Amino acid sequence: MSAAPHSSSQFALMAERRFAPFFWTQFLGAANDNLFKFAFTMIVTFQLSVSWMPPAQAGLVIGAMFIAPFVLFSATAGQLADKLDKRALMRAIKNLELLIMVLAAWGLYSQQVPALLACIFLLGLHSTLFGPVKYAYMPQHLAADELTGGNGMVEMGTFVAILLGNLVGGALISIPGQGAHYVAWTCLGLAVAGRLMAQALPPTPASDPALRVNWNPISETWRNLRIAHESLVVFRSLLGISWMWFVGAVFLGNFPAFAKDVLHGNEQVASLLLAVFSVGIALGSLACEMLSRRMVEIGLVPLGAIGMTVFAVDLYFACNALPAHGSEVFGLAAFISAPGHARVMADLALLAACAGLYSVPMYALIQLRAQPTHRARIIAANNILNALFMIGASLSAGLMLAQGFSIPQLFLAIGLANAVVGAYIFLVVPEYLLRFVAFVLSHTVYRLKLRGEEHIPTEGPALLVCNHVSFIDAVLLMAVSPRPVRFLMDHRIFKTPVLGWMFRLAKAIPIAPQKEDPRAYERAFVQAQAVLREGDLLAIFPEGGITRDGTLQPFKGGLMKILEAQPVPVIPMALKNLWGSFFSRAEGGQAMVKPFRRGLFSPVEVVVGEPIAPNAVSPDGLRDRVGQLLSS
Repeated sequence: MSAAPHSSSQFALMAERRFAPFFWTQFLGAANDNLFKFAFTMIVTFQLSVSWMPPAQAGLVIGAMFIAPFVLFSATAGQLADKLDKRALMRAIKNLELLIMVLAAWGLYSQQVPALLACIFLLGLHSTLFGPVKYAYMPQHLAADELTGGNGMVEMGTFVAILLGNLVGGALISIPGQGAHYVAWTCLGLAVAGRLMAQALPPTPASDPALRVNWNPISETWRNLRIAHESLVVFRSLLGISWMWFVGAVFLGNFPAFAKDVLHGNEQVASLLLAVFSVGIALGSLACEMLSRRMVEIGLVPLGAIGMTVFAVDLYFACNALPAHGSEVFGLAAFISAPGHARVMADLALLAACAGLYSVPMYALIQLRAQPTHRARIIAANNILNALFMIGASLSAGLMLAQGFSIPQLFLAIGLANAVVGAYIFLVVPEYLLRFVAFVLSHTVYRLKLRGEEHIPTEGPALLVCNHVSFIDAVLLMAVSPRPVRFLMDHRIFKTPVLGWMFRLAKAIPIAPQKEDPRAYERAFVQAQAVLREGDLLAIFPEGGITRDGTLQPFKGGLMKILEAQPVPVIPMALKNLWGSFFSRAEGGQAMVKPFRRGLFSPVEVVVGEPIAPNAVSPDGLRDRVGQLLSS
């Protein structure tokens, strides 16, 4: 379905029906899950004696019961989310939550632990059903340039809900004599509120109403993973997100022991660590839209991965630098004021913020690139991978601790492993690395401004035509495009150190003059036409080389040969204020001879013109149009 008019920011979405009821529906559900889980954990740990579930095992049993439905039913949930109207499905899921909380209230009043454990399993089923429809809903109501902000809001809301659920659940269950009753009524109230919010959801038609549901979770999961693997970027993103949950599970699962054994704090200190981590992820998620210029900026993913490793490693050294401590246990105020603890909390907050930068663009990319008819099923496969990775995290952490690793050493090992995993993903899918380079250059060496971004098509083939000013023109065009761009480039630039390697990584197409190498000339046009035939974006610099005097050179006729075979819209573009920078030929015809010639954050602008029909294009006319953009 078509998206509503674009919002001015991610926060403006909270005033719109297409997003606000959905946000609060998922927020209340996440809060309810965690409130009940934490309260139940406290009950069986401190208040009831259950012979078949010792307190030391309670957290593991409850966590396993909650995660089991993700493994068992995610494949089915993904199919239902693609087959059914998403509004109707979300309302049905919230009806299920109401029934679960009625059973939970009875279990809390009568202290029936088996019934409460069954509610944990059913809440896991509730979350399993809601996950695919949640992430499949957003692309149907948000435009491509709103997906990053929308996902940032959802991730922020989810972690704030988890935090509030744990805090409120712990506070309520600790009320003497009546704690379980307060928990019961609060959970019922949250379920009712969530159902009322679901009533306000806008219509969201099924993506694939003719789908026949395969009830075999194993074969269906395998089929969905194969579908996801058709797009390498989507598949590696699934693995990347699952790895983030692996890292998160290691840290969150060891906060109580970390607070007690390493930081010598009480339960309040453990809660503080959870709060710092949750707020960090929320802030990192919200920062994605601001840093990405409202597009799906996967260049943030390597930035987040680097930050996760840096702050995990520094956390290890921060723990080793803590002063010797006696037998005294820190309360909240004493812990905050004690030397060395500010660095520990800063590392946790910044690590979590980087996890937000890492995960939000990946979620948005999956939503944008996954086949619309299979989107929910691919998200369901992602949920299964997430669950398996979290189980693997618990087993790996338990094994390492049993082998004598300290908790800081465990965090260090995970940080270093994160660097290895990140390097693997970014080299296998170079689009992440290339966008990261483009992001860094456009936010440090240059201060990049973009006008006319609405003219870059979000789907379908198009030929991008731009003036050629410097050796990094292609990098800057990568930075402003919401989609991958293939470039037709002078073969000589591939001999440039570093830049040549990067352009080969980007699968740029080398072209040589026809007189110099006729075969290479023809081969380049065959490859260029194939790019457009596959529905992708192709960019060319029709001047044939980088300008030596800063003026716009005549356009060569090669672009007409491309359009004859593939008549696609032509998007004129202009790079402004780049002449005279380090990567241009301003110094006596030589580039890259005087570093920081114009200092850092040198202002550069990309102007995008309206599309031109292929039958209205001529080299001279197109040159005039680019010239008009340069002077605008």
